[in-house]
Amino acid sequence: MPDTLIEPAPAKVNLFLHVTGRRADGYHLLDSLVVFAAAGDVLRGEVAGGLTLEVQGPFAASLSGEPDNLVLRAARSLGGRGARLVLEKNLPVASGIGGGSADAAAALRLLCRLWKLAPPDLPGIALALGADVPVCLARRPSRMGGIGERLDAAPRLPRCGLVLVNPGVAVATADVFRARRGDWSAPVELPRAWPDVTAMASDLRELRNDLEPPAIALQPVIGEVISALAAVPGCRLARMSGSGATCFGLFDDPLVAAEVAMRLRRADWWTWGGPLADS
Repeated sequence: MPDTLIEPAPAKVNLFLHVTGRRADGYHLLDSLVVFAAAGDVLRGEVAGGLTLEVQGPFAASLSGEPDNLVLRAARSLGGRGARLVLEKNLPVASGIGGGSADAAAALRLLCRLWKLAPPDLPGIALALGADVPVCLARRPSRMGGIGERLDAAPRLPRCGLVLVNPGVAVATADVFRARRGDWSAPVELPRAWPDVTAMASDLRELRNDLEPPAIALQPVIGEVISALAAVPGCRLARMSGSGATCFGLFDDPLVAAEVAMRLRRADWWTWGGPLADS
């Protein structure tokens, strides 16, 4: 593709996720610390007469029956001018790491550059596409609140390694929220910075992902993944991201994380290990 723009769509990881309430319109209120992995989809685009999308990559088949991909919806939300888009789908679909939201956010960033646009309310356009799209649009560690529209600065993060494991099952976000039981969680206070992974994991262990128990009830293999990560020597924290089914493990070093991901690989499990993405 000549004169092509390239935009990364990194995986979103919720280090904790508290459900703090629900609005009258049914949308849930969240409190979450979001980071991004140095793994993700890649979107390429060039100016064309019409708007088209081609999906390639290891998880392209998962989107073959989707007539209105979020990337195309994002493009139309900007006015639907002409572009030829190619999405390299490297992340599992419906997996709790924001694959579709990250793709939509990448489309907004890329097409604003390609079409030389400066929408006055790009975060608002992002929110209309999905609750995770604003934080994926910002593409930096963030404290996410409200229904996803409120983004505050995250604590300064230490260098660390991250392992992602998806057991090959899709979990529908709506089903997980419907299966959730119990009281609402309270928002939490975080420090301004963590000196190292040990301190960060110690604080995060006092928190949780409120969607993890209902997701495990729907797909028990998620619990197996968390146990497998937690059993690895050097794993500081093992937890599910988002509404699942992808789980993560925190490690001291990205190289160690890459080795762990290789060791945990199974025929039906997708694994990745490495550093956090550059913001």
